[in-house]
Amino acid sequence: MDSQPTLLREPSAAAPVAVERPAVAGGVAAALAASRWTQLGLGVAAMVTICGPQYVWTLFTGSLTQALGANLAQLQVTFSVLIVVQTFLSPAQGALIERFGPRVLLSIGTLVTGVSWMLASQASSVWALYLSYGLLGGIGTGIVYIGVVGHMVRWFPDRRGLATGFVAAGYGMGALLFTFPVAESIRAVGHSATLLQFGALFGLAGFLVAQGFRRPPAVVPGPPAASTLRLAAASHDFTPRQMLRTPIFWLLFVMMTMMSTSGLMVTSQMGAFTADFGMANVLVLGMPLLPLALSIDRVTNGATRPFFGWVSDKVGREKTMFIAFSLEAVAMTVWLLTRDSPVLFVLMSGVVFFGWGEIFSLFPSTLTDTYGTAHATSNYGFLYMAQGIGSVLGGPMAALLHQRMGSWIPVFALIIVMDAATAVLAIAVLKPMRARWFQRLGAAPVRT
Repeated sequence: MDSQPTLLREPSAAAPVAVERPAVAGGVAAALAASRWTQLGLGVAAMVTICGPQYVWTLFTGSLTQALGANLAQLQVTFSVLIVVQTFLSPAQGALIERFGPRVLLSIGTLVTGVSWMLASQASSVWALYLSYGLLGGIGTGIVYIGVVGHMVRWFPDRRGLATGFVAAGYGMGALLFTFPVAESIRAVGHSATLLQFGALFGLAGFLVAQGFRRPPAVVPGPPAASTLRLAAASHDFTPRQMLRTPIFWLLFVMMTMMSTSGLMVTSQMGAFTADFGMANVLVLGMPLLPLALSIDRVTNGATRPFFGWVSDKVGREKTMFIAFSLEAVAMTVWLLTRDSPVLFVLMSGVVFFGWGEIFSLFPSTLTDTYGTAHATSNYGFLYMAQGIGSVLGGPMAALLHQRMGSWIPVFALIIVMDAATAVLAIAVLKPMRARWFQRLGAAPVRT
């Protein structure tokens, strides 16, 4: 079994949190610094190859409901299976990645993701879709997602928010490359041929990218001017078992569940409520409204991740959470109130995703700050399970609520309340809890 490398020598519980960087020869240090940016680039590329199953799913719902004779609630179970499997298996997948290294597991994950679409192209029932697009797709995308995020928090101990933000942006923004091509392909050749062709493309491209991943060395140098690094992390590495016994983890879990529900409701239901709001066949600037909105959403959903990750590195995780989650609540409210205007509908959908997508940089950074780097991939695997619960609440449960109430307005109202509550929890509960945590450990975060 390979020993798990550490990025920096962690101080003991009694040691100060400022950690001196060991001396590294200039040429070697420069090479290592360049290597980590190469790994970041590969991480972004890998995320792009596995973003399709989640972020272009809504484009398939119309043709799939007709082809399979299913209603929307039945079909959305596929989306929930995808996210639940992707997230609930991530602790075990994280442990495998820590054992065998990123290259082997990410190679498998990207291939499985591509094959899932290829098999889904032949699905003749919702159960076949659940097993192919949902189950197999969730296994593949989960391996890649949790592996890439865990990889980045080790390579970038000094810029965790920024690094995880960039790779999460690849996942959120990558679908921008495929939204219009997939939509056009569905119109031209149908959903079956589209799934087959794009599945083969994603699988092959992802496999090639995965060959470049490498474990980080024992010491990862930051910017050349930095001789010391004050880590916003505990002075002790916590195992998943230890982490699960702490209230901070469960607070983060509840917060991420509520925010995941918000974004995944929009991601999975946008095609449905766009039709209900009378926007399905509307053109904006000569382009179909839904693909245009989804393309803008991919940009803002991607841009928010490194942006708010960078902000959180500077001003603190909880303050950034409060700002971003409050923005999401306000944006959802304005979006609902302006749903009769096609132009505003498109623009506000982008703002909504800008207020949501940053959860994928803020939560893994906060978790690793709190519990250390040695078990970062496995630890985040447990927190990432909140995304699976959010997919159930935002997918079939939201569809059932809409079906029962006959309107999307109650669904939007519930989501707005969740967003606002999570913003308040970040600043009023999480911030003082983490401050006491670091104080007990004899360590203090960079920003509180």
